[in-house]
Amino acid sequence: MPVSNVALPYLAYLCSALLMLAAFVALYTRVTRFDEWVLIHEGNVAAALSLGGAVLGFACTLAFAIALHATWQAFLGWSLAAMAVQVIAYAVLARLLRGMNRAIHEGNTAMGGLMGAVSLGVGVINAACLT
Repeated sequence: MPVSNVALPYLAYLCSALLMLAAFVALYTRVTRFDEWVLIHEGNVAAALSLGGAVLGFACTLAFAIALHATWQAFLGWSLAAMAVQVIAYAVLARLLRGMNRAIHEGNTAMGGLMGAVSLGVGVINAACLT
């Protein structure tokens, strides 16, 4: 089998997944009520934990979508659905945990860790639902 028969699909999935990951980060950081990038640059560990968990959770679903679905279109569809699920999970948690956004902004690492863990958990469950 020629290398291009293997390399092209690999590169298509890799580039698509990285673009979807970048799109997710852009969307997620616009939806949250604090500026993760500024907070992270200031050394706010809570913001890093929160965003890191969301990114890892979304990446889990991307990985499962690539591994389990035969078409690139199915991968894109599941990726968009996963993006919505992660954003909804943030919105629900922010509503349930009053003061969560303020706590993360103030550097409460326990709250940032909880948010990151929930986001990661949602992503893992979401990925498992693709099987």
